[in-house]
Amino acid sequence: MQSKPVRIGTRGSALALAQAHETRARLMAAHGMSENDFEIAVIKTMGDQILDRPLSEVGGKGLFTKEIEDALLSGDIDMAVHSSKDMPTVLPEGLEISAFLPREDVRDAFISPKAKTLADLPSGAIVGTASLRRQAIVKRLRPDLEVVTYRGNVQRRLKKLADGVVDATLLAYSGLKRLGMEDVVTSVLDEDAFLPAVGQGAICIETRVGDAATGALLGAIHDQATAECLAAERAFLKVLDGSCRTPIAGLARLADRRLSLRGMILRPDGSEAHEMSGECDAADGVALGQRIGQALKERGGPGFLIG
Repeated sequence: MQSKPVRIGTRGSALALAQAHETRARLMAAHGMSENDFEIAVIKTMGDQILDRPLSEVGGKGLFTKEIEDALLSGDIDMAVHSSKDMPTVLPEGLEISAFLPREDVRDAFISPKAKTLADLPSGAIVGTASLRRQAIVKRLRPDLEVVTYRGNVQRRLKKLADGVVDATLLAYSGLKRLGMEDVVTSVLDEDAFLPAVGQGAICIETRVGDAATGALLGAIHDQATAECLAAERAFLKVLDGSCRTPIAGLARLADRRLSLRGMILRPDGSEAHEMSGECDAADGVALGQRIGQALKERGGPGFLIG
């Protein structure tokens, strides 16, 4: 079907590779292709190399995508597979998100050898997480806990937990499921109490604008419901984000062509939070996301969003 292999760009972590392999498997099934029709190109990003500082201090989300996007723009790869929550809201000129795979479980997983749930942790226990959102929500729910920045891939974070560096950590349940590691999960956090990150659980595929051949391949595996939810969530985030270092959470759900969206902004120390929900026809999700983002921006007031 292809005169040369389709080149799929990805980060090199076990989770990133699992996502690239899932994309390849779906394309193979949809088009009757074989593994030989694809080449998976592992690209190291700055976010993979800087592990001693919070991402918000060194450039934010784009640190996980820039080198891969450079390879896409130069033609070294044909498509890039990303975790949607790692994607900046503004893409480089000439690139677009062409497809989303069906969304996995959006919830966060609590992992600890010392307690069954976040609520059960003893006062003063140390929770490690790299996410500003998770840090702020933990501090809001349990101000008596110590929360520390804790970076690295899934395996590295679990190793630190096993070594006693922290008493508990939080990871995306979707990533653990994709790695076949559900058994490490102590409990799964309810999305109502612990609102997920924008895009959590969703894999997106980025391509060059105007690449009709790659777009046609991806059209067969694109999940429209996920795309509509992510359009609303990303519109919400874009109003708030920029170079922002404020914890932000958001989740859209779609049922019977009605889209609901809940968004939240928090102080990094969890001392203050604002949230808002809305509902609309599926086709109006972007406008709803923008309205909720703007309303929360106004509700937080000057100085709430740290840029």
